Formats: sequence, C-alpha cells, structure tokens
Amino acid sequence: MPLLFIGIDPDTGKADSPTVWVDQEKQELVFQGWKPGPELQAECAAFDVPGHATGVPDDEAVIRIPARMVHMIREACDVVERSAVQ
Repeated sequence: MPLLFIGIDPDTGKADSPTVWVDQEKQELVFQGWKPGPELQAECAAFDVPGHATGVPDDEAVIRIPARMVHMIREACDVVERSAVQ
C-alpha cells in the first residue's frame, strides 16, 4: 500500500500520535487516532441514520482526531481529489 504521510498531531508526545495518511492507490484517507471511551462508542453505535443499520460493524472503527489536525485532513482531501482528476 503506497501511503503518503500527511502529518502527525503537532502536540504529540512519544506515546500519542494521531496521524493522517493518503493511500494513493486506493484514493482513501487513512487515520490513526485515539480510541473513544465507552460512552462515545455507545453513542456512535446507537446513532440512527436512515437506510443504515445501527451499530459499528466489526470491520470499522470509531476514532478521535484532534481539531488542531483539520488542516492535515484538508491537505489529505486535496491530495485525493487531485489524484482522482488525473
């Protein structure tokens, strides 16, 4: 998988490292973030979206990314959009 590193949480220490990449081959955003606490996990799992089952499927995950990384997520979106046009 040819990952393109976009950025890491600028406030990261040696233990925490929310990160943003782009999978250039699949044109997907890839995130590493914090696992949610049980309350947030339950809230997300119970969220009702018309046309979709409730819950978080086993092959999906809820993650937390700090808002200070929004500019990295925008950059990753731009990379994916540019590669989709080419």
